[in-house]
Amino acid sequence: MAAKKILMLTGDFTEDYETMVPFQALLMVGHTVHAVCPGKKAGQQVRTAVHDFEGDQTYSEKPGHNFTLNADFDDLQVEEYDALVIPGGRAPEYLRLNPAVLAAVQHFAAAGKPIAAICHGAQLLAAAGVLGGRSCSAYPACAPEVRAAGGEYAELPVDQAHVDGNLVTAPAWPAHPEWLAKFLAVLGTRIEP
Repeated sequence: MAAKKILMLTGDFTEDYETMVPFQALLMVGHTVHAVCPGKKAGQQVRTAVHDFEGDQTYSEKPGHNFTLNADFDDLQVEEYDALVIPGGRAPEYLRLNPAVLAAVQHFAAAGKPIAAICHGAQLLAAAGVLGGRSCSAYPACAPEVRAAGGEYAELPVDQAHVDGNLVTAPAWPAHPEWLAKFLAVLGTRIEP
């Protein structure tokens, strides 16, 4: 397996598990992962939040860990990356307002490079205009945005993932095992016993 160089777009109040778990898992299998946030440099941190499903009408939110960035957003050369990861949480809500972030997402989509988005990450895909004619899963509250962006919302159980070509999506962190396995398959990563 050739190691891949993966970009992770994150920001304050990104969902803790949806940031930490894929970051660590992708490193574990030998890939390079650069976690970036607009306006922050390598070594700085973003605050995370833990979103849980406790029987309320929507998720609850609790403070998560601080996540240390390991690359500078301002120095990005997106063409050097093989794939993109977009965690959920509240970060996509404001990341989608940044033209440079949207341009990065558009690069990966136009180049047909693997993109993994989970939960509210679909907000960033919708804002970048890359969902037209595609199917995508997301946190159910994002379904109207997926549809408004010309995508087909793939309604799945919270622990399942969906693949449409180079796009791997899932509703929330309980889908990590399937979402990451499907993303690794799209990347061409083979894990052997």
